[in-house]
Amino acid sequence: MDVARALETIGRLDPGLSAFVEVWGERALEQGRAVDRGLPLAGMPFAVKGRAGLRSHAARRLVAAGAVPVGSTSVPGPGTYWQTWGLGAHGPTRNPWRADRTPGGSSAGSAVAVAAGMAALATGSDGAGSLRIPAAWCGVFGLKTTNGLLPSPDRTGLASAGVLTRTAADARAYLRCVGAGEAESAPDLPLRAVWSPDLGFADVDQEVLAVARAAVERLVSAGVVRPSARGASLLDPAEAWTAVRAGRAAEGAAVREENDRRLDALFAGADLLITPTTPNRPHGHDGPGPDVYSTALTWVFNLSGHPAASLPAGFTSDGCPVGLQLVAPRGADVSLLEISVAAQRHLITVRP
Repeated sequence: MDVARALETIGRLDPGLSAFVEVWGERALEQGRAVDRGLPLAGMPFAVKGRAGLRSHAARRLVAAGAVPVGSTSVPGPGTYWQTWGLGAHGPTRNPWRADRTPGGSSAGSAVAVAAGMAALATGSDGAGSLRIPAAWCGVFGLKTTNGLLPSPDRTGLASAGVLTRTAADARAYLRCVGAGEAESAPDLPLRAVWSPDLGFADVDQEVLAVARAAVERLVSAGVVRPSARGASLLDPAEAWTAVRAGRAAEGAAVREENDRRLDALFAGADLLITPTTPNRPHGHDGPGPDVYSTALTWVFNLSGHPAASLPAGFTSDGCPVGLQLVAPRGADVSLLEISVAAQRHLITVRP
């Protein structure tokens, strides 16, 4: 994809999807014409999360590698208490698979831009699942890096940088350019994996669970993973996460420490933890309903700091994408990406 094609696609599709807050058409074309063709990402169009996204560490490194920013993507509007939608230049951001549903958030527009082919790559950030949730609900790949691996403006330490791409293989350039490491050789398969449908506490939609479980079964049949007889039972992190976000970290310390202990024990005997990315399917634009936490299976890893990815796993019968979450030991970001590449070869999905 080149810059001109990306801008044409944005002009044609974004009025209906509202993924962008701003589009930098003329500037992007000029940058694309002037870019040094010897750079590794010369002329690759990418989108940045939010109006301040161009100042992020990742965006600056991508530009230095020759990539061209084409616009800033939508995030939730002011005053929203369930941060799983976006507000773009043309109104609420719409899920590209079902316009009556949210794309997830807060990296809403970034996921839609990638899913709809308006950008080859988009930056995101993830403080509670706000990159993995839209990746799952838009049917694309999303990677949350290990907390602290890359610079983040979040003083609580919960949020980490990440990337959204159509496939896991497309994310290799991001990790290389932002300084997270070079691509590794293919992982030794099968990997020791723990499958957990609910982490011991989440209430998961049965059809979402069935799609995720079927994806795991495909990975087992393909020899990508070898399932462990162990499960994963963690403490619900909702109150601990809320306390840390509010600046009262001591209030959530006990839950956080216990979950860290359990995760350390799990990864002492396994390479990978696998769950559905979200407990629910994409909800309508009026919100998910009371006491529904789309973050139930993701925010525990913002507290623990582990890298986590969401891969497209399939669709529910009503046409909603489902994500499969892969979690790896802290610091194993490049390994997790290569595992995701290997896994995605066997997770080709067809919309019902």
